[in-house]
Amino acid sequence: MKVRWRQHELIFVTILAVIALAGYLWNVHNTPIDAFASPFINTHTPFNLYLNVLLPDIGLVLLAYLTYLFINLFIIPRLLFPKKMEAGTAQVSISFNKMKISLKGMAGKVAKKMVWLMLQILLIVLLLGTANNIATYFTHQWQFNYPGFSIFFNKYIPDSQLNIRAGYAVVLFSLGLYALYVGVREIVINQVERPEGRRDFRILICNELTLFLAELILLPCFLRSFKLDEGHGFFIPYFSFVIPLFLVLMSNTYWLFPLKGTRSFLSKPILTRLLLSTLLYTLPFIFLLSLSPYVFIGRIFLVCWLSQLFILTPITWLAFQQKKDKILALMGAQKELIKSKADFQFLRSQINPHFLFNVLNTLYGTALQENAGRTAEGIQKLGDMMRFMLHENNLDFIDMHQEVDYLNNYIALQKLRTQYSPEITIEDNISGQNCKHKIAPMLLIPLVENAFKHGISLKEKSWIKISLHCNEIDILFEVRNSVHQRQENDPEKDKSGIGFKNVLERLKLIYPGKFQIAVNEDGKEFFIQLSIQP
Repeated sequence: MKVRWRQHELIFVTILAVIALAGYLWNVHNTPIDAFASPFINTHTPFNLYLNVLLPDIGLVLLAYLTYLFINLFIIPRLLFPKKMEAGTAQVSISFNKMKISLKGMAGKVAKKMVWLMLQILLIVLLLGTANNIATYFTHQWQFNYPGFSIFFNKYIPDSQLNIRAGYAVVLFSLGLYALYVGVREIVINQVERPEGRRDFRILICNELTLFLAELILLPCFLRSFKLDEGHGFFIPYFSFVIPLFLVLMSNTYWLFPLKGTRSFLSKPILTRLLLSTLLYTLPFIFLLSLSPYVFIGRIFLVCWLSQLFILTPITWLAFQQKKDKILALMGAQKELIKSKADFQFLRSQINPHFLFNVLNTLYGTALQENAGRTAEGIQKLGDMMRFMLHENNLDFIDMHQEVDYLNNYIALQKLRTQYSPEITIEDNISGQNCKHKIAPMLLIPLVENAFKHGISLKEKSWIKISLHCNEIDILFEVRNSVHQRQENDPEKDKSGIGFKNVLERLKLIYPGKFQIAVNEDGKEFFIQLSIQP
């Protein structure tokens, strides 16, 4: 399930543009042409209905709509959703002798993206600002039909002039407001879609809210565009009734009814919440009704409140019964998360290899008796790894140096296997001496296992580079490995394995909102960078 705010907004703006154009054409059709032509005739200015009325207004609306599509379908996706997550370091060097600034790594990519964004904004301001000035000129051409007319505003000349700077300023100001709105929108979407807690339930509420707001605004816009609301005082009663009804619908469906369970509506906790919630939803909008001279506040308030209690509440109860299972399932996502953690602990506990540990002790003694030093070393390291799995693996968190020891033992075993292959390079820079953090056991090892599984080839030059560093805030882990094309008959060719997916699921479960992971592959090297704030 995903937040559909952007899709709802796109549909809303599209329908709004259609309504605006249709209403405009309807009003032009029903307005005598003299109403448009009289200012031109009075100033002896040539008048053309298409050139001075239709084309400027319709063209400006269409251009504004196309600009909106360009921003939301091209600019914003390229900024927020790059094709690949890129990793690297930011390097900025400044040379005052040569007056040169050099940007490398991530700093260069960010700088290029910012320059690209500024160019897009400049293009939009020039295009829309120019169109706005042209439309203003033709729709008000009668104001500029005098000797000495200038497109530049001068406050010392009393005649009307075209202030082209104001046209560009309006566009720039509108873009700034929309950018602020987009920033708020993306922050809210990011918070709603965060993995922990009742994610799907939050998404459902957000989608219901954005869809309602779009529908709420479209009806008044339709009536206003076709001038069907004039003299009827429609807007104040409309918003005063519809918004409280929606609030009651949402709170009953997603809060009160699930809380009710098997209790009666007349039970004190449920009845109290119902009376107070409907009262609170109605009170703020009574102020709006007080602005209308056509209503009696006391009666309207009573009607609105009673309709919520005795009409809308039964209707919402029937609607809730139809989708009760889905709502309760989404609200129970947190319980399912806790249950999945318990299942995860159970499955992890099954790995305890008692019998293997005993067998390894026997093999280690045999290797020493036969003077097989390398074999004994490998068995000892494997035994240490088994001991780790036997004891520390059952804990929720372990000291960082224990995880480091396990990684070092695994890498040492792999080096024993590949030490006589000159085309294979294994570099490790793992330091956990000064690290005081704790970490979930065996969280990092699947990434190393994948590197050795996919990065080693006995026929081609291969390399694996592993680094682990720690500071007061972060645990920083990086793995790089060469990439090799698999044979057609390789059973692992089309399988990505469960190791990486398992790591992601554990990170989301154990470190929600406290980790960043970047993955990149260029065909020759696979790179993964993980940062954890324990």
